[in-house]
Amino acid sequence: MNLATGTTPAMPERAPIEADPFAHPDAQRRFRVLTNIEELERALDYPWDKWAVFLHPAQRRLVDREYNGPARISGSAGTGKTIVALHRAAALARRHPQARVLLTTFSKALANALRIRLRTLTGNEPDIADRIAVHPVTGIGYDLYTAAFGQPNIAPPALVEALLRQAAAEVQGHRFSPRFLFGEWCQVVDAWQLSSWEDYRDVARLGRKTRIGGKQREILWSIFERVRAGLAERKSVTWPDLFGRVTAHMTANKSPFDFVVVDEAQDVGVAELRFLAALAANRPDGLFFAGDLGQRIFQQPFSWRSLGVDVRGRSYALRINYRTSHQIRAQADRLLPSTLADVDGNAEDRRGTVSVFNGPPPTVQTFDDPEQEAEAVGEWIAARVGEGVQPHEIGVFVRSNRECRRARNAVRKAGVRAVELTDRIEVMPGRVAIGTMHLAKGLEFRAVAVMACDDEVIPSQERIENVADDADLEGVYDSERHLLYVACTRARDHLLVTGAEPGSEFLIDLC
Repeated sequence: MNLATGTTPAMPERAPIEADPFAHPDAQRRFRVLTNIEELERALDYPWDKWAVFLHPAQRRLVDREYNGPARISGSAGTGKTIVALHRAAALARRHPQARVLLTTFSKALANALRIRLRTLTGNEPDIADRIAVHPVTGIGYDLYTAAFGQPNIAPPALVEALLRQAAAEVQGHRFSPRFLFGEWCQVVDAWQLSSWEDYRDVARLGRKTRIGGKQREILWSIFERVRAGLAERKSVTWPDLFGRVTAHMTANKSPFDFVVVDEAQDVGVAELRFLAALAANRPDGLFFAGDLGQRIFQQPFSWRSLGVDVRGRSYALRINYRTSHQIRAQADRLLPSTLADVDGNAEDRRGTVSVFNGPPPTVQTFDDPEQEAEAVGEWIAARVGEGVQPHEIGVFVRSNRECRRARNAVRKAGVRAVELTDRIEVMPGRVAIGTMHLAKGLEFRAVAVMACDDEVIPSQERIENVADDADLEGVYDSERHLLYVACTRARDHLLVTGAEPGSEFLIDLC
């Protein structure tokens, strides 16, 4: 006002060193200082849309930083990796007004959740929102393939298995089992898109411990050649085929995106990573990953460096957990080693992570039979509802669809309604969510019951019996542990883990 009227304004007075910076009226319009645990607990009760725009300073630095190559943010469940990914996508769009940003993850359900959260974050910035595309990685791959080559005919696994059986019967002089052939095809030949004998002869077969001599490799390649020919004859492509062709097309043409942000990056596969790297085209800040090796449940480990995606020196860990109580986080962490490392030697140290609130200790209990288990879980759900937890704030998870009837029985005994989650069906107001552990990814609830943790259910006896390679067995046990960890860490305040006798061997570690 003084400058506008031509007078000289008074010089501002320097605040004393001991002054509280948050006491200033301007600061109080922007910040809320919490003085005790009760205030913090009330703040944590705010709905997601109030927390979606929250970043603490360490997260903000990672969001705003400029990287001279691919960067990766890690952290255990609940440390805000998805929030960082959302803000990173928005920050890139703001910093580069003409840029197109792809925000992607591995499933349609998670992509839908990201889209809703991004809408909250950029609600008053339509230009920013319009330049951020949110898709599952298979969805954007499918769309770009269709635009370049026409709609693909995706080969179902059953077709591949049938072609492998037929080819194996035509080739003499081997004793390879159908399980081994399918694993070798999926994890080596198809994953790495090996198209010639020379490629297969020289491949490292990372993660496959069954040793194969030169003559055996020749026999194997003659089988896989027949499978490739059978797919070509039917004009069918596998998902790695699809990504391989789109990657080659993107390499020769301009990418539709300037920046790529990947959530749940631990479940990106070989062909998908090549595809995402081609979209980013080696631009500074082009690739940004958020993920947790402890939550890898879909992909076998492989070397990112071998594909030109090197995050060494640009890997950072989040260590403040805002979603899960100290008691739940500490107990779930017992399922995993304190340090996890990828194939390239990038280590994620889980020690030092802290939760910002406390809660009741989790309960781990086994029962004589599934009916007794359902009674106890039903009583537990009813008790949570009686305490004021809304039904849609409760999740019940099991290992597979075969165990869902046990979850339905428990919810029915609690006297509340349920919704069964799928890729298309999501959490509904007023209903307890029931789903498999795979569908728990990316969700959060105030209370979670993990049921049917029986021996031979988790780890899955069916998966163990289908193992054809020693390395596969280790991978099965690791991913089964990760599944249970994912399910348990969906809980914020209350966690119940149950099974029928004899209980899963994992429960010993969890207790």
